[in-house]
This record gives sequence, C-alpha cells and structure tokens, in this order.
Amino acid sequence: MKREAHKSGPAPDAAKLREIAIAHLARFAATEAGLVRVLTRRIDRWVRVAEADGTPPETIAAARSAGRGAIPGIVASLRDLGALNDTAFAASRAKRLAREGKSRRATLAHLAGKGIDPAIAAEVAVDNPARDLAAACAYLRRRRLPPFGVSEPLRALAALARGGFDRDTAERALALDADAAEALVNALRRGETTG
Repeated sequence: MKREAHKSGPAPDAAKLREIAIAHLARFAATEAGLVRVLTRRIDRWVRVAEADGTPPETIAAARSAGRGAIPGIVASLRDLGALNDTAFAASRAKRLAREGKSRRATLAHLAGKGIDPAIAAEVAVDNPARDLAAACAYLRRRRLPPFGVSEPLRALAALARGGFDRDTAERALALDADAAEALVNALRRGETTG
C-alpha cells in the first residue's frame, strides 16, 4: 500500500499561530523566548513540507515572512492577558531547582537557557547562603554522598563543584551530620529556606 504524500496545507497565519500558542501554553509552562521558538519551528516545519510539495518559492517566502511577523504580536497579547509571565515562570522554576539540589549558578544557567532575562533571573535566584547550603545537602542526598552515604571527601567535594556550589558551601555541607543535613533538606522542601 502506497502512502500518499503529506500536503503542506494552508500557511500558518496569525490566527493559526495564536491557536498553536494557546494549545502549547495549555500543556506546558513557557517563557516568551520559548514560545517564540515553538512558533518559529512550526512555521519552519510548514516551509519544509511546502517546499517538498512544490509550492512556489514566492508563496513560501511571503507566508514565512507574514508568520514570523505575527509572532511578536501574539506573544505581546498573551503577555498582556497574563498567559505568559517570565517572572512567575522564573520564580517557580528557581524554587523547583533549589528543591532538587541545584546551586544558584546552575539555576541561573538553566533560566538563561530558557530565555529569561538575566535581571529577572538574578531577582528570583537571590544569593542566599542558607538556601545554597540546603540545596547542597539536597544534592548530596540525591547523589548518596556524605553525609548520606559513603564516599571519599574529595569525590564529594568535586561533585559539588561540578554542581556549581562554591567551596565554602561545599565544605560546610560535607561537615554536617546526616540528621542536620536532612533537616536542611526538609526545610528547603517546605519552603522555609528563603530565596
């Protein structure tokens, strides 16, 4: 049985791109930059299929230009409606990453990768030694390193360094006993560690 070639269908116009954006936001938390990437990929996918279908290059270029030109307006309207909020996204993600045992440096790098403005990232991932110590303990617990497991201190120190923790925080975390470290992890999960 022969498969019929996939047809490109109509070009994604502003209305279609808005539908795509709303459907994406209904399923996923996204940043403005992330939504722009999603919509741009959708346009690029249509272009590839249209080229394969033999659509005239002028038609493809005009549709691509119109679609990409509509993206900033769609993002702005969704931001105005409150469906897109980079600050709320960054705050939520920073809290989750801290609970997972990510350092402030790793959190800032993650947020930068998501397209969050560095000023917003620095605002939500504040420099807080207590939070960093608790996150380092969560990291050690997840990796089953001292004080939660048995390992050479240098190996644990190296793992914390790779995780983005500074030496002072790493040494303080490794100096804790298991009960004190567990208490810090639990406080972090309950949100009792500010930052």
